[in-house]
Amino acid sequence: QVQLVETGGGLVQAGGSLTLSCVASGRTFSIYAMGWFRQAPEKEREFVAAITWTFGNTYYTDAVKGRFTISRDNAKNTMYLQMNNLKPEDTAVYFCAANQRLISYTPTFYDYWGQGTQVTVSS
Repeated sequence: QVQLVETGGGLVQAGGSLTLSCVASGRTFSIYAMGWFRQAPEKEREFVAAITWTFGNTYYTDAVKGRFTISRDNAKNTMYLQMNNLKPEDTAVYFCAANQRLISYTPTFYDYWGQGTQVTVSS
């Protein structure tokens, strides 16, 4: 089992920045990739970014390219999402997730999930 805990959400004005963190514990050696997803009210959970745990290869959805940066610190078992130039449409609950097998944009392929952290961007 892998446990994930997100922190760093909050309320920010449009154009501002936030950094989310996700700390992994438990069987972290089994992690192949980790990702960030978000879910706005009455919308489906959507892919934001992902990173392979060993080599640090990164992937982004087009909506956040150039604004968000995903990174990880293997020594701290922590993944980050630096979010710059935030827009009201970025408002959502952000979840981190871990995958033992492959990199994927699809939530159903992820084995472990955090509890989520709210990000609200005011206009």
